[in-house]
Amino acid sequence: MKSTKSSPTKAVATRGERGPSTRRGQRPRLQERLKTIRCLLLDVDGVLTDGKLYFDAQGREFKAFDAQDGHGIALARRAGLRVGLVTGRRTPATRQRAKELRVDIFVEGPIDKGRAVQQVIKRHRLHREQICFVGDDLQDLAAFERAGLAVAVANAVPEVKRAAHYVTKRAGGNGAVREVVELLLKAQGLWK
Repeated sequence: MKSTKSSPTKAVATRGERGPSTRRGQRPRLQERLKTIRCLLLDVDGVLTDGKLYFDAQGREFKAFDAQDGHGIALARRAGLRVGLVTGRRTPATRQRAKELRVDIFVEGPIDKGRAVQQVIKRHRLHREQICFVGDDLQDLAAFERAGLAVAVANAVPEVKRAAHYVTKRAGGNGAVREVVELLLKAQGLWK
């Protein structure tokens, strides 16, 4: 079950100046981080959904996904970014959505998300700086440590917001992923 979320806040760059050093000894700013991203990894519950879990009388789970987020994922893929879902839960609804979105990477089940990001880096021959991870809850912090750009959605828990390089204006399940995709594509000159 998800932790209680704080209310949405204005989007801010949070730890961009405290992130890892570049080769020249300078710390990369948000725009510099956005330009290097080649792979967008997303948590599901609380990022692609609002974090609520719905069950019918037979115990079947239902999830609501934002159409703008889906279109954003399609735009990211069309622009050449790899997109992946990394979720700690195994659900038919998430598998179906991953199939519909034709994501490049899909990791599900009880996992260490930091290790999952490291495996994606190795398997797809990427560098840490090329990974953006979007999360909302404590289990996403390990992935933040291994990503070049850590993004928290507006309704993320305070610890995740503090660890993020950027906090979205929009909440999870309400266009936050689309917001991140637009930031990435505009920074890389791919929006038009």
